Amino acid sequence: MIRITSTIAIDESEIDENFIRASGPGGQHVNKTSSAVQLRFDARRSRSLPNDVAVRLMRLAGSRLTRDGVIVITAQAHRSQQRNREDALARLVDLIREATTQKAVRRATKPSLASKRRRLEAKGRRSTIKNLRQGKPGPE
Repeated sequence: MIRITSTIAIDESEIDENFIRASGPGGQHVNKTSSAVQLRFDARRSRSLPNDVAVRLMRLAGSRLTRDGVIVITAQAHRSQQRNREDALARLVDLIREATTQKAVRRATKPSLASKRRRLEAKGRRSTIKNLRQGKPGPE
């Protein structure tokens, strides 16, 4: 089990790993070994995630999400297969952790009368400074 939060843990059987040839660093070694990892996690059908977390996760995944609701994360930054596996898994865990937090709803507010007054006074001062720069006689 991979612990995400105190209440959410994902079973390792829900994550599929495929190893592919990387295009990154490694020289000749990169042509002979499959050091990159492609991690797949089915967010839509996962038994470990609550429904609201799964919906937020799919929204956060963006272009990494397939039509079937599978999140695909590719890691090829490192030369070793093991470090790429750890990197991909860490990225998935971070994404799920981000999906567990619910964003606060923004409530629209109107500016106060005092803040409107301060804004207009600042605009007036700035306007006076700019008029003085032009050398034109002002209204005073």
